[in-house]
Amino acid sequence: MQQKARFQIEGMTCQACASRIEKVLNKKDFVAEAGVNFAGEEAQVVFDDSQTDIESLIRIIEKAGFKAALKTDDFSMPDSEVHIGWRLWLLLVLNIPFIIGMAGMMVGRHNWMMPPIWQFVLASIVQLWLAIPFYKSAWASIKGGLANMDVLVTIGTVSIYLYSVFMLFFHQHTAHDGMVHVYFEAGVMVIGFVSLGKFLEHRTKRSSLNSLGLLLKLTPQQVNVQRDGQWQRLPLDQIRIGDIIRASHGERIAADGTVESGDGWADESHLTGESNPETKTAGSKVLAGALMTDGSIVYRAEQLGSHTLLGDMMAALSEAQGSKAPIARIADKAASIFVPVVVSIALLTFFITWYVKADWVSALINAVAVLVIACPCALGLATPAAIMVGMGKAVKHGIWFKDAAAMEEAAHVDAVVLDKTGTLTEGRPQVAAAHIAAESGFSEDDLYRITAAVEQHATHPLATAIVQTASARGLTIPEAADVQSEVGAGVAAEIDGIGTVKVGKPDYAGWTMPEQMAKVWRIASIVAVAVNGKAIGAFALADTLKTDTQEAIGRLKAHGIDVYIMSGDNQNVVGYIADKLGITHAYGNMNPRDKAAEVQKLKDSGKVVAMVGDGVNDAPALAAANMSFAMKGGADVAEHTASATLMQHSVNQMVDALLVSRATLKNIKQNLFFALIYNTLGIPLAALGFLSPVLAGAAMALSSISVLSNALRLKRVSIQ
Repeated sequence: MQQKARFQIEGMTCQACASRIEKVLNKKDFVAEAGVNFAGEEAQVVFDDSQTDIESLIRIIEKAGFKAALKTDDFSMPDSEVHIGWRLWLLLVLNIPFIIGMAGMMVGRHNWMMPPIWQFVLASIVQLWLAIPFYKSAWASIKGGLANMDVLVTIGTVSIYLYSVFMLFFHQHTAHDGMVHVYFEAGVMVIGFVSLGKFLEHRTKRSSLNSLGLLLKLTPQQVNVQRDGQWQRLPLDQIRIGDIIRASHGERIAADGTVESGDGWADESHLTGESNPETKTAGSKVLAGALMTDGSIVYRAEQLGSHTLLGDMMAALSEAQGSKAPIARIADKAASIFVPVVVSIALLTFFITWYVKADWVSALINAVAVLVIACPCALGLATPAAIMVGMGKAVKHGIWFKDAAAMEEAAHVDAVVLDKTGTLTEGRPQVAAAHIAAESGFSEDDLYRITAAVEQHATHPLATAIVQTASARGLTIPEAADVQSEVGAGVAAEIDGIGTVKVGKPDYAGWTMPEQMAKVWRIASIVAVAVNGKAIGAFALADTLKTDTQEAIGRLKAHGIDVYIMSGDNQNVVGYIADKLGITHAYGNMNPRDKAAEVQKLKDSGKVVAMVGDGVNDAPALAAANMSFAMKGGADVAEHTASATLMQHSVNQMVDALLVSRATLKNIKQNLFFALIYNTLGIPLAALGFLSPVLAGAAMALSSISVLSNALRLKRVSIQ
């Protein structure tokens, strides 16, 4: 049986490392699919658990030269601060004399540079001790069969160090000013710049790209709990299901639960994207992480930790951020051949420069600069960095993408298919009129009782409205047996003393609308009722548009996205709603198969289709669409089928999802352009001698930081 596991990876230095882990895992027969996210430092592996286990997969990753640990959904507060270690501090200190010397040479003060013998001492400390992690990573990479960035740094710095040692102790070649011609500063400063760049990159990935740390901070560390009849202040990890907890103004909710007493307002925007606080009174549900903006409540804890909606969202976000978008294939392909190509270019640079200039020192310097400038880190960070920030932004808007591929697909959507009930409308229709067939022998109250008896076994909003109206009339609702549901048509059941009752669409119940009916029957949803095969009456139920539906349709049109309504409701109702919204493509009387077929037609015509729905009857169309959105709290099958989940029952939130995706894809393309143009320009400049190894090292570090900084701009992008 196939299982999916996620691993936290330590020790990756560039995209080539991620590609190597993927290559090693995907070679195994028992691994169906493996993907590694360099920016997220995570691997996702689908494997056959009858042939291997988690421990074996960890050993495979470790054998490739990396540390691995299984990721779980039991989140704990991480150390968000990434500190400079002693090795980097010492490396930076040892760089200071060389930086001063380089500055002196630039202003004509050659005496600012240390004597060659002291340069040798400091460079040896760096090259023979502080650079050991580079050597270990490079050797593990070579053994794994796919060289990484550290191979380039190692070859370059060791080459220039050995050259300088040779010149100092064996050749004694001096420049015109009498100084020994050595380049110890180049190796030291390259290792220093690269190490600093790695630190800044790691800190950005840990503290800025990933939104999980911010979500974890939404849960309080100390909670007021009632124990043994007294209120106590206890750590969050001591809270148990069933505990009575108090939350006052300015405090956050610690668990999902139900309000026992008190009243107040809670901000749940971290989950729903809805900025307006929700009122909370006795019986209201509360969600972990919500902020009490006013009042005070006492609630009972029902779900804790990873089992809360917040925990579920964090698990979904973590998995989605760790997945790979199809566009990442560009970086993967480049990384797989990058280092061998760069080494070849460096060798070519060395021999051509030596031949042209007859100076093997210049040839070596240029070759080393090529090795150092050609860092694939920026290329490897381009896609996952933007995806991680984009996913976090989507979650803040109440949107949960299943994976990076779904987010990329959403960016290409140019046609949106919408269900009507519960999507465009409130989904809480009211009974506007009831009709009894003259010859039926039943009264209106009888019609309500019989219909409610059957409809209380259905979940559709129309059924709920009829049951609620019957209860409000004070009617006793009989029991129904042998309930059978026909998806997209209706429900049938047996009622003692009545017989077989069918409730649903008019054609399902065999009901034909009489002439001269009131206008409401032409634009309302119809629920017909039949007893023992004979139609006895019907209900007209009217629904209202959601307050933000008109705005959402306007936004879709403004961004060049075609809008279609496909509903199981009758064409009159669908047409009426479409006219109000200015939608020209509106289809009614559609069963689940019809919706899926129509979606497929749109795809065949070249459209990239997004489907939005929340019912069982929407599942086939959701599956057929390129991209699908389900409403949280709708039918389980719809949520399971959909590519993304919307926390609000709002089309406007779906528009936000499409625009966040477009902004993220645009950012990815910018990052890829920056990374590719950096190497396209940098390597020739280094080969021609316009970049020293030191400048190349600084530029290499800056390239990764620039890509990460551009990805972080997504946090500030306005979604309109």
